[in-house]
Amino acid sequence: MDPFEMIRLQQTRRTFLRRAALGVGSIALGSLLPSTARAEQKWRGIINPTHFPVKAKRVIFLCMAGGPSHLETFDYKPKLAELNGQPMPESFTKGQQIAQLQGQALKCLGPQFEFKRYGKSGQQISTILPNIGKLADDICIVRSMFTEQINHDPAHAFLSTGSAISGRPAMGSWVLYGLGSECENLPGFVVLVSSGGGQDQPIAARQWHSGFLPSKFQGVMFHSKGDPVLYVNNPKGVSDQSQESVIETVNSLNGIFDKKNHDPEIATRISQYEMAFRMQASVPGLMDISKEPQSVLDNYGAKAGDGSFASNCLLARRLAERGVRFIQLYHRGWDHHGGVKNGVTTTAGLVDKATHALITDLKNRGMLEDTLVVWGGEFGRTPMAQGDGRDHHIKGYSLWMAGGGIKGGISYGNTDELGYNAVETPVHIHDLHATMLHLLGIDHERLTYRFQGRDFRLTDVAGQVVNPLLA
Repeated sequence: MDPFEMIRLQQTRRTFLRRAALGVGSIALGSLLPSTARAEQKWRGIINPTHFPVKAKRVIFLCMAGGPSHLETFDYKPKLAELNGQPMPESFTKGQQIAQLQGQALKCLGPQFEFKRYGKSGQQISTILPNIGKLADDICIVRSMFTEQINHDPAHAFLSTGSAISGRPAMGSWVLYGLGSECENLPGFVVLVSSGGGQDQPIAARQWHSGFLPSKFQGVMFHSKGDPVLYVNNPKGVSDQSQESVIETVNSLNGIFDKKNHDPEIATRISQYEMAFRMQASVPGLMDISKEPQSVLDNYGAKAGDGSFASNCLLARRLAERGVRFIQLYHRGWDHHGGVKNGVTTTAGLVDKATHALITDLKNRGMLEDTLVVWGGEFGRTPMAQGDGRDHHIKGYSLWMAGGGIKGGISYGNTDELGYNAVETPVHIHDLHATMLHLLGIDHERLTYRFQGRDFRLTDVAGQVVNPLLA
């Protein structure tokens, strides 16, 4: 082809891309329209067939951003209550990494709420979470979690990607890469964010980024207020037919460019435009929870368009019904450096009822048995006081799991008598990821991607499946 003709063609292509982006948006996804310009077949996953029997088809990860205090929620420590206001024994803290309390006089802060035993299993749960307490026989509480990063952003990165280094793929991206998606008209990895009850730590989009994996495995954030996805609605005067015509033309030009360059990101770009077109029809209906029965809205405490954790939990169920593989809900409100008693009261009140509603709704619909639900934060809080609050803590904290092959009604592991160190069967973040992948049918050591001369995986070079948690 004449060089000047090639330049003209590429300029025309860029013009189309700029114009189309105004109406469609730039959404990194991986599914296709039934189009003759199809760039690739629907991604079925690199792990096909799975390594193990599938216990969970999907994951709903309820991320309590900010670091919920295990000492006010799931890890009752009567000895800490006895030592309230007294110096923290130096044997616990000497030589240990502490966030903002480093170098200060350390005093014990006893649990701020009573605990009681719930359900037939008798699991001890704080009375500030009475609705989650009703789930005692369905959930497995892990009281011996520990992590490696003591500040929020790197700790979120470690929880989300298995590494504090930016540029690594999110766990949802790994799952989508491994298994593919079951839905045609929605992303396979969706993120929802709410806030309230405490200091709102920023949540960066890199927590759901695909990293070095192809960008079609990237998570997509849905906004629970206003347009759920930017540019999901057509501009005035643009019909669906004209929009489809633009997309087909853009993709035809992309196809020509792909034949010349053989760049996998061009095929991804084609699928982005096609999925965006599909989403223009599917997303508005998905996000309209007003058509749910009033009894369901009441159970969740949800109101259409309010952007609450309750509404996001209901949306999570709707996404799961439609085949979305990985659904991640962030609630930003658990960072209680001061006023931990009032702060936890408020934040727990925003998530307790809706969490219960989500689990029971999934259970009633027969979906809990193949949906893995995880509830927890990036770390816990110190047994030592920070004024009337608690500092960041990584040595021992709690989270819980339910459904998807998890053994309900049990507690696993323990921290010491003051809730400082995980001392009985400690569970690392890599172990959590390995167990999650196992329930999805994946051997975490065999889900790899070669990048810069090395085979990377979500669990890096560590991680063990926590078999006692499995049903």
